[in-house]
Amino acid sequence: MADKADKNENNVPGKFYVDKQCIECGLCNGTAPDNFSMGDGGAFVSRQPENDEELSLANEAKDSCPVQAIGDDGE
Repeated sequence: MADKADKNENNVPGKFYVDKQCIECGLCNGTAPDNFSMGDGGAFVSRQPENDEELSLANEAKDSCPVQAIGDDGE
């Protein structure tokens, strides 16, 4: 389960975030490329979902993350 106290510092503020458990598999970026990006230290939320389609894809990425590094209880 993602830990908002251990977020990747590159996340933009908002509900979704990636924590430092990320293993850089690229699944989230492949699933929701408008919202997740890869960088030094793993994936991060580059833009919060702005419509129902992006929200659905972000949730799919969260649910599919092999190490549960994506959370949806951020600020």
